[in-house]
Amino acid sequence: MDGEWHVTIEVFRDLGLAFAAVCILIYMLMVGWFKNYVTPFIIMIVIPLSLIGILPAHAGIGAFFTATSMIGFMAGAGIIVRNSIILVDFIELRRTQGLPLDRAVIEAGAVRFRPMLLTALAVIIGASVILNDPIFQGLALSLMAGEVASLLISRFAVPVLYFMVFWRREATGLVR
Repeated sequence: MDGEWHVTIEVFRDLGLAFAAVCILIYMLMVGWFKNYVTPFIIMIVIPLSLIGILPAHAGIGAFFTATSMIGFMAGAGIIVRNSIILVDFIELRRTQGLPLDRAVIEAGAVRFRPMLLTALAVIIGASVILNDPIFQGLALSLMAGEVASLLISRFAVPVLYFMVFWRREATGLVR
């Protein structure tokens, strides 16, 4: 038993380090795209919030959080970042078209919800195929529950955080 725990700890450590490195690279890529350091942080802040769905889902069906669960969390993080990017990109597009910040944020949450919902449904349907597999159950559960949680949370959290940061910057004269 001691050897199994040692291998498990090493796998989680290695996956965690790889995930951290990838997050840093994604952050740097988005800094280059958005040309500031705050917007990528707003986009990526919702990644750990998907655990709000993943951990209770594992507990609810009595499944352990395994290495495949961690891989599902990491794969879901890419989808979560994509959803956040389409929200922020839409906000910034509407801002360049002259819409005030508050209207652009509200419109982004409403208009971009459909693509986010369709992505989540595709992930849920695709992952449901392997939900009963004993090896890949954790991966499927992480993808499904993480997508549901992030769909609900990121739709509100990203626009609200974006509004809070950039409203304050506009009020102090730092931006536009």
